[in-house]
Amino acid sequence: MLNDTRVRNARPADRPVKLSDSGGLHLLIQPNGSKLWRLAYRFEGKQKTLAIGAYPTVTLKHAREKRDDARRLLADHIDPSMQRRLEKLTAASGNTFRAVAEEVLVKLEREGRVDVTLAKKRWLLDFAYPAIGERPVAEITALEVLAVLRKVEARGRYETTRRLRSTCGMVFRYAIATGRAERDPSLDLRGALTAPKVVHRPAIVDPAEIGALLRAIEDYDGLPLTKAALKLAPLVFVRPGELRKAEWAEFDLEHAEWRIPAAKMKMRRPHRVPLSKQALAIIRDLQALSRGGWWLFPSVHSISRPMSENTLNAALRRLGYSKDQMTAHGFKGMASTRLNEMGCWNPDAIERQLAHQESDDVRRAYMHAAEYWPERVKMMQAWADYLDELRDAGKLIPLRREPSVGGLTV
Repeated sequence: MLNDTRVRNARPADRPVKLSDSGGLHLLIQPNGSKLWRLAYRFEGKQKTLAIGAYPTVTLKHAREKRDDARRLLADHIDPSMQRRLEKLTAASGNTFRAVAEEVLVKLEREGRVDVTLAKKRWLLDFAYPAIGERPVAEITALEVLAVLRKVEARGRYETTRRLRSTCGMVFRYAIATGRAERDPSLDLRGALTAPKVVHRPAIVDPAEIGALLRAIEDYDGLPLTKAALKLAPLVFVRPGELRKAEWAEFDLEHAEWRIPAAKMKMRRPHRVPLSKQALAIIRDLQALSRGGWWLFPSVHSISRPMSENTLNAALRRLGYSKDQMTAHGFKGMASTRLNEMGCWNPDAIERQLAHQESDDVRRAYMHAAEYWPERVKMMQAWADYLDELRDAGKLIPLRREPSVGGLTV
């Protein structure tokens, strides 16, 4: 056993000297004169050493207290060295709601979330920061979160309130995963908020009106790239962001397939689009219009950027369709409605092609495994042919000129 006098009078040697105390605690005296407290212990059959501090900053009494703390962790099957690293990590990054939220945003950025998504998350979190931003994330109660949500809800912004609760929940779950909280208080608020009314995106679904829209697109007199995007949109019915950010490297024209990587998809899973003959024809024509870049639809101002997110909606406005009649996203609703009403296709195949997320976990796993690829290939070609029929149904057919004799039609 060591005592204060022996520790204080210990002198260095040419090689490190170890003075043992008890319970694995010892003082390591280096040749340069430094005196370091160390704890030797075993965890899961492996010999380990924990640095406790330097004498005289850490006294013998303090070193023994830290040894006892470490032994208590070992009794609970916790590695003291691992616990030390975890504490340093959480102390360095901060444990307030704002600090954890900023880490979540950095993580989302690393995962490739688009700038628009990140901006929306920041905008939502700004509602929470004034009230709970500087609060320790582990101490925030459900009532505190509810107070934040009620302020937004009082303005009639029910959908924003719902999204804010979800975003706060994401922060709390990350805090749990990184050892800074034990539970997510936002879970206690399910059913406490006003449910937003479901607002369906405007979409044209009447066959005659679809035909009229397709004819209007055929007559579009704007930029050729914009016209090509408008023509391709109903044939592939992906989300507008997925279309305008399409890259040539994602297309296998030989096998008539477009593979969209998970990072670009809303549900963060890869998506495959069978390409009809009509879609392939448009894409091949695009090779001359894309100016040698990697985007199918490059920006007018630079081939290093994709087409602006407002381009297709602006083109629809130019064609005379208001935002309450049709949007670029409406091509998904158009396809969903008409394909389901046809009654020719498996509803699961339609949902898989629409890249919708199934809410039930078991069913989602089943649909992910069942790609329905052969049926989707047939469906996409049949859909393209159907659109051609609708487009051509309203076209004026020129009268056939009969042969005449002496200027008289016979």
